[in-house]
Amino acid sequence: MAEPQPSNIAEGASEEPALPTNAEDRKAAAALSSLDANAEEETGKDVDTEALGAAMKNLDVKEGKKAELAKVKVEAVDVTLLVEQLELTKFKATELLRQNDGDAVKAMSAYVTAAV
Repeated sequence: MAEPQPSNIAEGASEEPALPTNAEDRKAAAALSSLDANAEEETGKDVDTEALGAAMKNLDVKEGKKAELAKVKVEAVDVTLLVEQLELTKFKATELLRQNDGDAVKAMSAYVTAAV
């Protein structure tokens, strides 16, 4: 049986989110928060599609990071090791190795740490 929580603690909430510092970020945050409203409720607010588009762009991985990861050399034997030991697909194993500079030990540690 679960113990009751104090009234000032909300389940799943850890900290207050940091407030955006510039006007563009505040506008994007407002657009995203309006999407959080329950779909069944009519909020009466219009979503600023321009601000929402800017916020969604900020969520994407930067192209420079993708190109940087693509340059990392990955050994086939390391991919095979991760596929066999961690039961990953070849694609996931390759991405995990690229994110960890092609080091199989670092990749396995990162995978196990993230899974715990």
